[in-house]
Amino acid sequence: MAAVLAVGLAAGYRVVQPGHMGQEKTGENGAAGVSAASGTQVTNWGLSFQQEGQRPAGNASPEELAEYDAYYCGDEKEKVLYLTFDAGYENGYTPEILDVLKKEKVPAAFFVVGTYIRQNPELIKRMAAEGHIVGNHTMDHPDMSAIEDEGSFRQQLKQVEDLYKEATGKKMQKFYRPPQGKFSFTNLETAQKLGYQTAFWSLAYVDWYVDQQPSREEALSKLLPRTHNGAVILLHSTSKTNAQILQELITKWKEEGYQFKSLKDLGTDPADRK
Repeated sequence: MAAVLAVGLAAGYRVVQPGHMGQEKTGENGAAGVSAASGTQVTNWGLSFQQEGQRPAGNASPEELAEYDAYYCGDEKEKVLYLTFDAGYENGYTPEILDVLKKEKVPAAFFVVGTYIRQNPELIKRMAAEGHIVGNHTMDHPDMSAIEDEGSFRQQLKQVEDLYKEATGKKMQKFYRPPQGKFSFTNLETAQKLGYQTAFWSLAYVDWYVDQQPSREEALSKLLPRTHNGAVILLHSTSKTNAQILQELITKWKEEGYQFKSLKDLGTDPADRK
């Protein structure tokens, strides 16, 4: 039985303990059941942690996702981590996060909504100048799997592209993260047609409630034991705790022999998204 099932929700995901999965249909590995054959079936991105230090099972396999230029993890044989942040708004901690990343020479990806770019163009320019990916998290953070019209889907992404071009003078690199982790395979296919790679994640924790921030000890106890080869790590840049522990986290990960790579090193045809 899966140790933990994590299901994507509005800000990230929630943890459902075994025996408390409610109406969630589960596959053999304990992750929410979905397959490429059901292209229009909508699901929340979910993770089933079976063993500490090992890659969790997703509710779609790496092979299924790869058909749509989508991924949630890297090679299990390589001690490599991919650090990503979701940013729906600025809470004052991003400069500190960027300072740590610069000091440690760690590349990251920041998935931002359109209003974030409009309100924080200097931070966006700094992210780009320091070699980080600024990824597309849509204009309005809607449930993209509910948008059946390709034109409306395209517009959610294009508006962000336009704001990024206005802020930086450069084209946006085409990396996309579905809001709320909600997707269908039709949804992924549409993103692929628009030239995007879709980035899910294989490691995250409940860090998005700004008034209920986890302690340092709680955060480390959630993240470190579940760290695994090829992990795509999702943190929220709005988290005070994340800003406080990022230096310690990176140091511990490096001490364990992990290297950090950019999402540009993960997935297919990265040259098309530079």
